[in-house]
Amino acid sequence: MSARSLNKVQLIGNLTREPELRYTTGGTPVVTFGLATNKSWKDQDGNVKEIAEFHNIVAWNKMAEICQQLLAKGMKVYIEGSLSTRSWEADDGSTRYKTEVRVNDMILLDSKGKQGAGFDADVQHPTEEPESVPEEETTPVDDTTTNEDPLEDSDLPF
Repeated sequence: MSARSLNKVQLIGNLTREPELRYTTGGTPVVTFGLATNKSWKDQDGNVKEIAEFHNIVAWNKMAEICQQLLAKGMKVYIEGSLSTRSWEADDGSTRYKTEVRVNDMILLDSKGKQGAGFDADVQHPTEEPESVPEEETTPVDDTTTNEDPLEDSDLPF
């Protein structure tokens, strides 16, 4: 019998940059953005300490289009997804790694979305169809492999 495992991430934080929407050469939408989470505590002397963690977020397909339409830098959002680590060979021959959170679900925690539409419900079921982004505003991404995550590090904005 195989052992069970779980790869689940839940984050509440603020966007650190505007979502960037791209399309693979096959037409699959993918959006990337950053999310910051904060932790605070009191040290032994009673001083309040705070630290920020920064997360790379990636969403695919319909969720990518929804994130592009509704999210903006600074907004508070709940993200649920899984961790995904990619590796590649850098120009200097070293192996580099990047860990990302792949979005499965997203909920706006601000009272209004980027468009001022007032969405504060689970956006997997939006009341409006997201507008498509004009082709000239996007950068194609190579999707020649069968891997679901065809992005190369040089294609990512972070």
